[in-house]
Amino acid sequence: MWHDFGVTVAGLAGALTGLLFVAVSIKSEVLARSRSLASRAAQTLVLFMTSAIIAIVLVAPQPEPALGAEIIAVAAVSWTVLFVLDRRGGHDPVNRVARYIERASPNTITGVLVGVAGLSFLAKAGGGLYWLLPAVLASLAGGVINAWLFLIKVPADGTPQPAAYTEDGQ
Repeated sequence: MWHDFGVTVAGLAGALTGLLFVAVSIKSEVLARSRSLASRAAQTLVLFMTSAIIAIVLVAPQPEPALGAEIIAVAAVSWTVLFVLDRRGGHDPVNRVARYIERASPNTITGVLVGVAGLSFLAKAGGGLYWLLPAVLASLAGGVINAWLFLIKVPADGTPQPAAYTEDGQ
């Protein structure tokens, strides 16, 4: 029943991962100089890969207990990696893009919703795999926003943007 959802999510996550690599490669020198931005880019990759891995385990033929355990494992690993990257990225008081991503990133939401999906699927109560819908939407939407910010908002020369920065540079 979840096969088509898994195939769709895998395609979306793969395409969006490609978008992230384009954004990161265009701004690679700037990202390499900023530990905070590099950590936020890695978080975005983890968000996309969380959805991709969920899609893979959904379409793999396996017993239900294995699927539930794998989803819980994906939740635990992705949340842990996202947490470590968040700590590594720190709280950048200068770079506005890093601050936007730090505030708006759905890291915790994604991890919690994936974990709830796995637990409720194993318990056969509480929504089961339907929790993956908001989890995947949060991870993909958050990742798209982050990739867009890397592509559009990170200045090419790496200079911090002033607080009053607007689209026309004024």
